Amino acid sequence: MGNELEFYGKTYSPDIRMLHDMDEVVHDQPWLRSQDNIELYYMYRDLSADEKDHKRIVDNRLRYDITIIPPAMLGDEYVKTAGHYHPAVEGHHLSYAEIYQVLEGKATYFLQKAENGKVVDVIVCEATAGDLVLVPPDYGHITINASQETLKMANWVCRDFSSQYEPVKKMSGGAYYLLKGGFVKNPDYPSVPEIRYEKPHDYPEVNLFCGTDMYVMVKEIEKLDFLVHPQDHPEVFGRMASV
Repeated sequence: MGNELEFYGKTYSPDIRMLHDMDEVVHDQPWLRSQDNIELYYMYRDLSADEKDHKRIVDNRLRYDITIIPPAMLGDEYVKTAGHYHPAVEGHHLSYAEIYQVLEGKATYFLQKAENGKVVDVIVCEATAGDLVLVPPDYGHITINASQETLKMANWVCRDFSSQYEPVKKMSGGAYYLLKGGFVKNPDYPSVPEIRYEKPHDYPEVNLFCGTDMYVMVKEIEKLDFLVHPQDHPEVFGRMASV
């Protein structure tokens, strides 16, 4: 696979996540210490079909990205993203949300919510091509490719912040690792809840439907305001977030 991505006739080069960018969060540390610094996955940020779309996206404080994760094993663990949280919206207690869509392959989305330094909710959502998965406010998230296929996924997110990787790094990863035999708890977390499994579903409140390419939301981009002002759209998050 070449590193460049074609999107509506334009060519984009990726930011590349290297193995040793992930040293703190890989489960199999003995394996890690013997490995060269290989490429793990590719992030293509701020995509648009044309300049008109790009202006509309920027004016609405949004960003559309694509990430490609080839299949791999990190020792005994399936390949995954580094994992991060989002900061709080200025003047509010909620953090920014994000929505993903699988374009090709299969994804396992791992979400965790922390309160006062303790993880209080863990969600796993398995998704295939066309499926939508919403990351509600206040949830850290990791994407895992536990398949033998290349995973290609897109996301819409507010463009006004930088993701927070340190909270995941300092705990050596998420609250669980996905190994060949299934999920195992991360012992760096003093206590974690059992996994809550959710399925992908539609979000008719904002005209987002599984099976429909979510890039087309650029034509009615005001419906993505829940990503910029999550505090104004509690109805969008109720089915995924814990109460």
